[in-house]
Amino acid sequence: MDQLKTVLPYFRPYRRAMFWGLVLVILANGFALANPYLLKLPIDALTADTGADPDATRRTVLNYALLIVAAAILGNAARYGMREILNGLSRRIEVDLRNDFVRHLLRLDAGFYGGTRTGDLMSLATNDTLAVRQAIGPAVMYTANTVVSFVVGLAVMIWISPMLTLVALIPMTVLPPVVAWFGKTIHTRFERIQEQFAALSTMVQENLTGVRIVRAYGQEAAQAGEFDVFNRDYLKRNMHLAYASGAFHPIMGLLTGAAMVVVLWYGGGQVMAGRITTGDFVAFSFYLALLAWPMIALGWVVNLFQRGAASMGRINRIFAIRPAIDAPVAPLPVPGAAAGIEFREVSFRYPGTERLVLEDVSFTAEPGRTVAIVGPTGSGKSTLVSLIARVYDPTSGAVLLDGSPLPAYDPAPPRAPAPLAAPPPPAYAPADIRARIGFAPQDSFLFSDRLGRNIGLGVPAALDKHSLARRIRDAATAAHLDETIEGFPAGYRTRLGERGINLSGGQKQRATLARALAIDPSVLVLDDVLSAVDTGTESRILRGLRAELRGRTAFIISHRVTAVKDADLILVLDRGRIVERGRHEQLLALKGTYATLLRRQLLEQDLAGVA
Repeated sequence: MDQLKTVLPYFRPYRRAMFWGLVLVILANGFALANPYLLKLPIDALTADTGADPDATRRTVLNYALLIVAAAILGNAARYGMREILNGLSRRIEVDLRNDFVRHLLRLDAGFYGGTRTGDLMSLATNDTLAVRQAIGPAVMYTANTVVSFVVGLAVMIWISPMLTLVALIPMTVLPPVVAWFGKTIHTRFERIQEQFAALSTMVQENLTGVRIVRAYGQEAAQAGEFDVFNRDYLKRNMHLAYASGAFHPIMGLLTGAAMVVVLWYGGGQVMAGRITTGDFVAFSFYLALLAWPMIALGWVVNLFQRGAASMGRINRIFAIRPAIDAPVAPLPVPGAAAGIEFREVSFRYPGTERLVLEDVSFTAEPGRTVAIVGPTGSGKSTLVSLIARVYDPTSGAVLLDGSPLPAYDPAPPRAPAPLAAPPPPAYAPADIRARIGFAPQDSFLFSDRLGRNIGLGVPAALDKHSLARRIRDAATAAHLDETIEGFPAGYRTRLGERGINLSGGQKQRATLARALAIDPSVLVLDDVLSAVDTGTESRILRGLRAELRGRTAFIISHRVTAVKDADLILVLDRGRIVERGRHEQLLALKGTYATLLRRQLLEQDLAGVA
């Protein structure tokens, strides 16, 4: 239950609504609890004196009947307002919590996503936030309702007959241990349900994303069978929770029924002995019945609170994760023109691993120059350029931009969007650096949105509509994608499928290249971004990029040596180390790794041409 304390700050913006909601809780219960007393008075009037004036008695009964109707109308109106305000408040808090959760996810670094399943995060953002909402909305409302009903109802029962009240509450003495046991059981079982739901979500997400692979290998039946195993386990865990939750309500009903039997036996004797009136006995019975609902509702409230606490605990574990990419308090201004990049004795290993992917890498890329990075598969090329965009920070050494380490340029996080449910994060995403670095990664990812919006993803929002459209068209032209787009019926407004599934591999890579160019970067990083096109097309596109690269510092990774021979500096990586560096002619003269790669690729092209 301590986990739910982290939700309390979310109530601050809605304090006034919370106050009026609780006022309506008190009013609704006040009117509901007034009805048994209003029923007692005419009963006592009818039985007090048989010689009373019949007309006066009828007027008395009519007046009390009207009062009962008025109390019912006012009580239910207050109950409607109570539900409207408190349940509406919980839905607003759910939206705030989900917004903060997604903002926090967007701040986290690549290392976090490398070890976390997407389905788990989807479950947290949907199913778990829903459970938290039910704990802070309906559960809070019914807790207040239960407390007011129990306190006021018990006070009136004691006023009617302290001894009868004491006798009626004897069966309730077993209530605290019962509630404690069921609460712990429900919490544990619901947490296991949420874990299984996350695993189920992950499997569905992976199968839908990779549906073409599943079909290509004829694995539909195997995957459906595996899903059935997950689904049945999810059912089994839900049934275990249902057994516990289902037993709770009958036990509460049994205790309430026992109390009613005791009241009937002992209270009847009190009436016959003349210690309480018939009206007192009827009112007391009604109050006991009214207390039965809070007793039964207590089980449901405990269920909701335990579910909410389990879910908030899972969410808090994500909020507690701090981004590995930190930012300084006083950032330096990021240069707007071409900037020099220096790697100074950089070594890197991925989080949670021991093997160095890069080891003691040092080089300098002069402003406005093009650096090509080649090497065999697994040599660390993509890792090297990911450090430039601060996807990761080096394990040791430093990456410098114009003589200053990259972390020195990034601002501290703004206070407003910091998660309310967790301490303020020490770092915001390194947005200033990434806004000046056009990064086209090896894995071409496109959103299920219009093609034009995908290309203009990182363009500053301050641009007007016409400037934005011109920037997108120019970038598409530079990436040799403009003719392809113009051939689409909707042009730049073509809506893409998930991950750009309705484009070919080469088209997706060129769209990714256009997106990197559209932000007008100081540093351009192309990570084997044209691997899906043929050698001739890649060479033609890279030659066409020369005008775009003029005045920019560029890093180009290509598995084809022939495509990067015009670079100002070529770095040859092997097993995480720079084994050769220089221009094309210098490296050929060395007759080392670079020359071997070139000969091998030329031979492969010749064999492909013969075939």
